[in-house]
Amino acid sequence: MGLPRTEIIAAIATATGRGGIGVVRVSGAALPAFAEALSGKSPLPRRATLCRFLAADGSPIDQGILLYFPAPHSFTGEDVLELQGHGGPVVLQMLLARCLELGARVAEPGEFSQRAFLNDKLDLVQAEAIADLIEAGTSAAARSALRSLSGEFSREVHALVARLTELRILVEATLDFPEEEIDILRDTDAADRLSGFRNDLESLLARARAGRLLRSGLHVVLAGLPNVGKSSLLNRLAGEERAIVTEVAGTTRDAVRETIQIEGIPLHIIDTAGLRETDDLVEKIGIERTWREIEGADVVLQLVDARSGETPADHAIAVRLPAAVERIVVENKCDLAGQAAARTLEVGRVHLRLSAKSGAGIELLHEELLRVAGWSGHGEDVVLARERHLEALAAAAEKSALAARHLGQIEFCAEELRLAQEALSRITGEFGADDLLGEIFSRFCIGK
Repeated sequence: MGLPRTEIIAAIATATGRGGIGVVRVSGAALPAFAEALSGKSPLPRRATLCRFLAADGSPIDQGILLYFPAPHSFTGEDVLELQGHGGPVVLQMLLARCLELGARVAEPGEFSQRAFLNDKLDLVQAEAIADLIEAGTSAAARSALRSLSGEFSREVHALVARLTELRILVEATLDFPEEEIDILRDTDAADRLSGFRNDLESLLARARAGRLLRSGLHVVLAGLPNVGKSSLLNRLAGEERAIVTEVAGTTRDAVRETIQIEGIPLHIIDTAGLRETDDLVEKIGIERTWREIEGADVVLQLVDARSGETPADHAIAVRLPAAVERIVVENKCDLAGQAAARTLEVGRVHLRLSAKSGAGIELLHEELLRVAGWSGHGEDVVLARERHLEALAAAAEKSALAARHLGQIEFCAEELRLAQEALSRITGEFGADDLLGEIFSRFCIGK
């Protein structure tokens, strides 16, 4: 049996490989007839139906559960079927092939979420949060993604847009009705409103910047002379023997990477070859790679031996480090030097005394890395922001600052507020000129 071709899409929704259960998802129009052709049963909305999934000749493909979610009360806003069968790749491919025979086409990547967005079931932030939740590398990132999926971030953006709309209405009214000789901006405390808006926007931007760490993490490179304890520090941070530690200089020839978590923040720790002059060809290659890793680092932990302090050779390394990369001097082996773990500030540079071997001072290092990451004071209120969100928030902050500066020049102020609102609107993919016009008509009764 075949059905007229419509924009019905289908895809295997579970991960590649074998599992106890596999799911094929279908979305489109007129799916009750589709389901009946597939199973021989008429599905009831939001009720699990035990059935056999049938091939074109009526022979069974699999036995499983059929779920039907009628439009508009479904994920995509269209009719949706979920076919839950056994999780073998061959069985799922056979079931998907049968869906294609019945008129579906294979869904494009992200098309279910795209349809949910186009049907106003999700905004752009929520659609992106689905991918973030799936890709979350830490529990903190997963919790943040779930909050965005539930609409928390979107609601904050919408609230800011609503306040900005109010300000724009006031400014536009001042432009359109100058003959009224009423100082609307003064009487409505527009300056205070704009100041409060800017403060809340900056707060959201700070939380979004902190949340970016939950996505990408902080890249930390361990650098220094041979035998200062870089590999030992990597092992201490990782909590296991990840790098070979010997007394032989030049043991580490290539970068060794390990990802750890501190308060839910992923830290990508990279142990590198000791930096020194050498005739060993392999070691030279490792040293060249070390400098490349340093160029891409967020922070460099320059290890020195606490017994000798910073030597001319250490200084030679320090002057070659990129100025834009944060550098923390880690004085390792403080136990052998008879010194206590401590944090000091020398010539504007943070110095940490610790022992990778005993673990003394490691908590100080954790705290310092969180400080560099800008995580201090953040927790469950962070926003798992993408780069485009940060760019939009930063642009809105810049334009609203210009609006405040031009508050006495109404035309300029109005334009900067418009650009600020346009930037915020890019986050959720909503609000245009027609929306603002509707607000003005309803609130100010223009033309009356």
